[in-house]
Amino acid sequence: MSAATIRPFYDMWPQYNRRLREVIAVMTDEQLATRPSPDRLPVWATAGHTVAMRVYWICHVIGEPGAATTPFGDGEAIDWADDLDHPRGADELADAVDSTFRLIEGCLDRWTPDMVGDLIHRDYDGNVQVHHRGSILQRLFSHDAYHCGELSQTLGIAGLPQIDLWRPD
Repeated sequence: MSAATIRPFYDMWPQYNRRLREVIAVMTDEQLATRPSPDRLPVWATAGHTVAMRVYWICHVIGEPGAATTPFGDGEAIDWADDLDHPRGADELADAVDSTFRLIEGCLDRWTPDMVGDLIHRDYDGNVQVHHRGSILQRLFSHDAYHCGELSQTLGIAGLPQIDLWRPD
């Protein structure tokens, strides 16, 4: 008998990811450059940041393999939002959404309920933080939803299609 995985607890995450990809993948460079205000990030940077954090937390903090299969694998370009002089296009963003979600899918399929309590130690600027494996995954799930809402508001104000996480297929 194989151990149950945590996938049933995150059964909507694949849909949320699909909805993000559907909207981002068809945007023009001009649309991706849309900002909610002059001092806020453009759409492309917010979307890139959203998926880059998947790699940071899953691979660089927890230690799961797979960073090299994403655009954020070298450890140098951990977050595209840190380099606003290098805008990303729809194809590159869609590939980043896909490749980083494969990391999430791997966790959902491999991790068991017993594993979510595992302690993960993170050195953050010389301070050791302790997280539970499950809290990191919950953080990423809510991070995705938070930024999808932020993007939807920006897109809606600009008259562009929003990310409808709950639209029936």
